[in-house]
Amino acid sequence: MRADVPPLAARATSIGGSPVRDILAVTARPEVISFAGGLPAPALFDIAPITAAFERALAEAPQEVLQYSTTEGLPVLRAATAARLTARGLPTDADDMLITSGSQQGLSLLATALLEPGDTVLVEDPTYLAALQCFAFAGARVVPVPCDDQGLDPAALETIVARERPKLLYTIPTFQNPTGRTLPAARRGAVAEIAERHGLWILEDDPYGELRFAGEAQPWIAADERAADRTVLIGSFSKIMSPGLRLGWLRAPAALRRACAVAKQAADLHSPTITQAVIARYLTEADLDAHLSRVRHAYRERRDALLAGLPEALPVGSRWNEPEGGMFVWASLPQGYDATERLREAVRHDVAYVPGAPFYADRPEPATLRLSFVTHTPEEIAEGLRRLAKTFL
Repeated sequence: MRADVPPLAARATSIGGSPVRDILAVTARPEVISFAGGLPAPALFDIAPITAAFERALAEAPQEVLQYSTTEGLPVLRAATAARLTARGLPTDADDMLITSGSQQGLSLLATALLEPGDTVLVEDPTYLAALQCFAFAGARVVPVPCDDQGLDPAALETIVARERPKLLYTIPTFQNPTGRTLPAARRGAVAEIAERHGLWILEDDPYGELRFAGEAQPWIAADERAADRTVLIGSFSKIMSPGLRLGWLRAPAALRRACAVAKQAADLHSPTITQAVIARYLTEADLDAHLSRVRHAYRERRDALLAGLPEALPVGSRWNEPEGGMFVWASLPQGYDATERLREAVRHDVAYVPGAPFYADRPEPATLRLSFVTHTPEEIAEGLRRLAKTFL
């Protein structure tokens, strides 16, 4: 008699896949104009300097860049990343940094190092879908904090922290995914003060901060002295250079950073040596700021093209915001509309978006949707909006 194999872990069967990834698979046809994924525009990749960095790394130090590396990351890359954070207003040493395989791995490492099953994690409502998945895999109890057009509500946070006694607050304060909102400086200070008074870790996710094309930059929560010893800052090279390089970084207090390094050893030993060497060379030999200036200019034009066409594309009574950077516009259809139900009709017209419902930890708002404006040209955006309008006829 042949016995059945043991079942999968409960967490592997109870947590669903990413609806965003599923939508991207369905809309991979070249004729589809997709506002769904937060995909940087490939035509804007700084290909020549990146190619040159690969060639120099392989020509000058092939044995080193093709070998195993340290878990924490190449010292030259950690130093270059720390210098960039310091220049942006957050004094940072190379030893404060851990290089990760995308900022997504930073989320996973933090969950592994910090969370016990049953721990409470607070998130913005709505929030980044993959963070919800990550915390669910860790067995955490996820509680949403109400937000308004300026982001997280500090008064609501105060009440929920006192009631729920959470271990961690996860926040994307600048150009939030999915809403594109930016938390004002006063609210960031309030978050730091609440964390200090109640004893709370903060995970500050900043993949979009360098994509600002309007308004004034806001200070990191990690730079507030009240929260400096309890804030983990994570970021990524995906949105400013190339997602295919799959590198990010984590800046954390020493004890937690060491725990994350041990978790990373168990996960993948280290991030790819060759891509670390390439990004380090790019940061020290190319001009990332000039590249970002071109990207910001293009993204602003694309955001403006999307905003200009939304009044004709969405039903009367719809609302949307006007982000000052990042990748996303957040829209709400009139009462009675269901963005998930309408998506099938949109795809039939060769256009796509992401319904807002999966981004909510508790009670979704079915009339919401996320529109990414960065992948396509203004002309393609205009055509995509013409197709989108047919969805709501």
